[in-house]
Amino acid sequence: MDECLQEALRRAPQFKGLDPNEVETQRLGGLTNIVYRVTHDDTPYVVRIPGEGTEEYIDRSVEAHNAKQAAAAGVNAPVLYFDEDDGLMVCRYLEGYRTMSPKRFRRHNDAVERAGEALQRMHTSGRQFRFRFELFAMIDEYLGVLQQLDCTLPDGYHDVVAEAEAVRETLAANPQSLAPCHNDPLCENFLDNGNRTCIVDWEYSGMNEPLWDVADLSVEAGLSEDQDLVLLRAYNEGSYTAAELGRMRIYKAMCDLLWTLWGLIQYANGNPADDFWAYATERFARCKALMAQREFGTYLQDVRHNN
Repeated sequence: MDECLQEALRRAPQFKGLDPNEVETQRLGGLTNIVYRVTHDDTPYVVRIPGEGTEEYIDRSVEAHNAKQAAAAGVNAPVLYFDEDDGLMVCRYLEGYRTMSPKRFRRHNDAVERAGEALQRMHTSGRQFRFRFELFAMIDEYLGVLQQLDCTLPDGYHDVVAEAEAVRETLAANPQSLAPCHNDPLCENFLDNGNRTCIVDWEYSGMNEPLWDVADLSVEAGLSEDQDLVLLRAYNEGSYTAAELGRMRIYKAMCDLLWTLWGLIQYANGNPADDFWAYATERFARCKALMAQREFGTYLQDVRHNN
């Protein structure tokens, strides 16, 4: 058994005093953290060990509060233990749920609909999350981290941030009501059993404009324009306005603008889980392409005129 996992099991009350040989372990996915399925007495758990360097940009006390609120709302897996000092977490393993992927979402519109319904369930739960996820403040924060790490930005990044000032002004003039949001809806954070979808991994969660989550899921899944409408209709219980569609499409570009920087932080920290330089530059290229579309100006106008 991995030494890191042994130490985690010694600390978590669910496994205290156990001989490591008495449990079954299976490594699960994870880009920045180390995640295991651990089974003891026929009961499966998920043990999440925080990745090196994540303390630079994740407040674990905020995550603990929000993850428990999401579980209370019936959207997240039950949280059984959380060490707020370093982020070690033990959750109930959700039996019968399949981890989603971009391919599965693109192939199954019913799964897209269930994901939209799960986001809507969280956003309308009335729960209060700690932390305000504010797009442009986070861009500034990540740029500061990268400056400390002495990491080179893709050519033209600051120019695109300057162009996005029109987005900042439009969103600020026509804000949505804030809701408890996941803010990092990777496909793999969605678990689906064919009837219901749950969402896990609340590291970046906070109060935000809810269409950020909808837009970001579309980006992560690589949904088509038609599937964007499937998602938006499921989220909005069958309908949507031009302003809502415009806001979703604007946020798709802004998601890529922000997560470009996240990828660069992983690259600078030497995270071996992926080619994060390629991840960041692909994100940035997609952001530029979206903002260069003729329709992008129309989306801004639709949001501006939603008074």
